[in-house]
Amino acid sequence: MTTSRPHLFGLLAGLALAAGLCFASVTFTNAWTRISEDQVINVTGSARKDVRSDLGLWRAGFSSSAATLPEAHARSKADLAQVELFLRAAGQQNYVIRPVQVAELFERIKTPEGEISRSSGYSIRQNIEVRSDRPEALPDLARDAARLLEHGVTLASESIEFIYTKAGEAKIEMMGEAAKDARTRAGQIATQGGRALKELRNARMGVVQINPLYSSATSWEGNNDTSSLEKTITTTVTATFSLR
Repeated sequence: MTTSRPHLFGLLAGLALAAGLCFASVTFTNAWTRISEDQVINVTGSARKDVRSDLGLWRAGFSSSAATLPEAHARSKADLAQVELFLRAAGQQNYVIRPVQVAELFERIKTPEGEISRSSGYSIRQNIEVRSDRPEALPDLARDAARLLEHGVTLASESIEFIYTKAGEAKIEMMGEAAKDARTRAGQIATQGGRALKELRNARMGVVQINPLYSSATSWEGNNDTSSLEKTITTTVTATFSLR
C-alpha cells in the first residue's frame, strides 16, 4: 500500500507543527522561570551603637642604673617600691609588673691608641601594666605620675588603651538589628512598586567596625579602636528578598 504525495506532505506538516508547539512550550516555561527568579530585591541594612569603654590599660616603665649590677638592682627595687606606693595611693590595685630587662652600659673614651669602648655600668628596665574598670581615670593617673620625679623616679607613660569588653555580644545583637533594617528597607521599596516581600533568599554579613565616636572610617578587616573612651560600633547586612 502506498501513501499519496498530498497525504505525506500533510503528515510531515503536522509533525513539524507539533514539534514547534513543544519547543515553544519549553521555551516559554524556561523564560517564565527566569522571570520569576528575577523578581527579587537586594538591599543593605545597617545598625549603629554608641558604647563607652569599660576597661583601660595603661603601660608605663622606668629605668634604674648604677656602676655595678647589684647596685642597679637595688635601685630598681627602691624605685619599684615608690611606683607601687604611688599606684596604691591612687586606688589602683590591679597592676602587673613585667620581668626586668638588663642592659650593660658603655662609654667611649680616648686613649693614646685611639677611642675605645668600655663598660660604664648597668641599667635595669622595669615595665608595668595597670588595668582599671574605670578607664576614664587613667589619663589623670598618667599625668600624676610626674610626682614620682620628686623621688628620683621617671615613670614614662607608653600607651593607654580603652577597650569595650562586651563587643562580642554587641556584634551579635547588631547583626540582628541590621537584618531587621534590611527587611524594613526592602518592604518600603517593594510597596512603592506595588509589590510585597515573599521570603528571604540569602543574607551576607558585613564587617564590624569599632571606631572613635562620630568616626565613619572603614577597613576590609574591620576596625577595632582602642584609642578613645567613647566608641561607635557599626555593621551592615546585605540581603536578597523575593517578591510577590
